[in-house]
Amino acid sequence: MLTMKDIIRDGHPGLRTKAEDVSLPLSTEDRQTIDDMLDFLINSQDDDIAAKYQLRSGVGLAAPQLNINKRMLVIHFFDDKKNNYITHQLINPKIISHSIEKSYLPQGEGCLSVDETIPGLVHRYARITVKGYNPEGKEVKLRLNSFAAIVAQHEIDHLNGVMFYDHINHDDPFKPEPNASPVE
Repeated sequence: MLTMKDIIRDGHPGLRTKAEDVSLPLSTEDRQTIDDMLDFLINSQDDDIAAKYQLRSGVGLAAPQLNINKRMLVIHFFDDKKNNYITHQLINPKIISHSIEKSYLPQGEGCLSVDETIPGLVHRYARITVKGYNPEGKEVKLRLNSFAAIVAQHEIDHLNGVMFYDHINHDDPFKPEPNASPVE
């Protein structure tokens, strides 16, 4: 079981390295890693398990955050209506199209690899289309918007050695960009 001790923290060079493509079909080790990543997110959102193992709640996790230089990520959270989970395990994901419009979380973003709060708006594309592969090696194409688009872009940034705070306007951290809308 993955815990917070498995997640590398801000300042570690692994977070600033561009991850390498993963060979398909997945090796047994890579399959175990991506399954463990999903289990971590599920466990981190369970109050009892999170308290027992001192897990910070997360909605996304990328392999580089485990100091694994591979293009794998997992997202897991309730949809906007709090009815269903949105769960994806993606191998070699790429954003193939995006909106002109931007969006942002009014409270800013956080990260399992960043222990402190870094205030500021992180502007991201409001809608994206991502192409990648699921753990079975089947190609998937996802159209994401709202919170799901923000989470996917945050995790894809990790695959490219980019941290969320790199997107913050340091001169005016809370100034919304033109044509940017808050995601509540």
